[in-house]
Amino acid sequence: MLPPWLVIGSITILVAVLMNRLSAQDIRWFNRLRRPPWLTFEGIIPFIWMFIFICAGYSAYVVWMTNPGDSQIWLFMGGYLILEGLIMAYTPVMCKLRSLRVGTIIGATGFFWGLILALNLWKVSPWAVVLLLPYLLWSPIGTYVTWKMIPLNPMES
Repeated sequence: MLPPWLVIGSITILVAVLMNRLSAQDIRWFNRLRRPPWLTFEGIIPFIWMFIFICAGYSAYVVWMTNPGDSQIWLFMGGYLILEGLIMAYTPVMCKLRSLRVGTIIGATGFFWGLILALNLWKVSPWAVVLLLPYLLWSPIGTYVTWKMIPLNPMES
């Protein structure tokens, strides 16, 4: 039997790879969008997301280890999977639809789903909730940036 950390990590990577389907046109569209002048930290965003995914994966592992195989734990694992799906849907769906509004909606939906997940996890493992805090702190920032890009790119909203 595979260790839980390996299963969780493998599923996380598999979902990320399968959902991140961008064409050259999608990337060009995204790269030509105007950004707010205060967005000076765009270069570190991939590293922020790596940290968030590591923390979220470890959070899922902590929850799994509280009571492996319990039906409630399986529901939480489904919650984590939905959260990752929302996170990973942001860029490809926004780029395919060429819509910053859609990106803003997906970003906000992910935040609220993550918040609901965290509130429900609190009784199972406060430590797992602490590990979700990087996402819960970053997600509104990313969503706000996308929202602020709408007036800068009126044809792309």
